[in-house]
Amino acid sequence: MSFAKGSGLVVAFVGAVALGVLIGPHITDRFATVTETVASSNPAPAASVEKDTARSTPRAQPAHRARAKARIAPVAGPVVTEPEAEAKTLPAAAPALHERMKKVLNKGADMGIASEDFGSAEQFVSVAHAARNTKVPFMVLKQRVIHEGKSLEEAIHEFKPDLNAAEEARRARAEAKSVISELEG
Repeated sequence: MSFAKGSGLVVAFVGAVALGVLIGPHITDRFATVTETVASSNPAPAASVEKDTARSTPRAQPAHRARAKARIAPVAGPVVTEPEAEAKTLPAAAPALHERMKKVLNKGADMGIASEDFGSAEQFVSVAHAARNTKVPFMVLKQRVIHEGKSLEEAIHEFKPDLNAAEEARRARAEAKSVISELEG
């Protein structure tokens, strides 16, 4: 065997091992997700039902989202007050809203994934504006608010304790109401 062939085989072997190391956790994680999803056939607790009818109807989740749903028990979100209930006419998945929010979220953000699981457009836009204003990653705030049931103030304070979280949340909600009123009007 020549030196070139031997070197080529070594490089191929090292590449195969590197590829295995790179994708191994994803394969085992996917396998664990499938077994967790099949094993967890418990229905959601009655306390997780929200007042928002759009969120209370079950919908099929893609396979890549099953892990988060299996590990995190649904928690009732923040209580919807009367002024927020009026803003329910525009869904979080509205194309006009997505076009407007591309400027607020990071460049190249998948708007379908970003707006997924939000009960209202106002909640989605509020979290997006809070993320931009406070420089806390959007997906981190979304996780805390949607899946862990924390208020926007609590989520902001958790990552930026030096900021006035209540004021930042109020500012984000005001910006959200402004955006939604522009799109509805």
